[in-house]
Amino acid sequence: MKLKLFAVGLLLVPAVASAQSMNAQLFHQRATALQKKGALAIFSRGEIKALMSEGQAAGKKAREQRLAAVAAGQKPRFCPPSGPVSIGSDEFMKRLAAIPQAERSRIDMTEATVRILTQKFPCRA
Repeated sequence: MKLKLFAVGLLLVPAVASAQSMNAQLFHQRATALQKKGALAIFSRGEIKALMSEGQAAGKKAREQRLAAVAAGQKPRFCPPSGPVSIGSDEFMKRLAAIPQAERSRIDMTEATVRILTQKFPCRA
């Protein structure tokens, strides 16, 4: 019985950990440090992968929040055009840097991504 509970607990830990979102200021610091490496950043594959995963997860959560708002009959915070939407890393970092550091320190990457998408794809009345 104890072994089964332990196994169930282990299965739940990754789900809880993946539900967390990195602090936007920490993401900004890590990504900026990586950018400063220039061509040598290629040797930081683990860091690149971690930041890309975090950015993709934040984008997915932002999309889910938008779709949930639409499904609930609420006005979404951003309104992208139909079809696939992407933002290049340079544009994303520029928009992330435009969020004041004090705010970046208080928000996670999902909220930062929503703010970036709200600015890029405002909803028209």
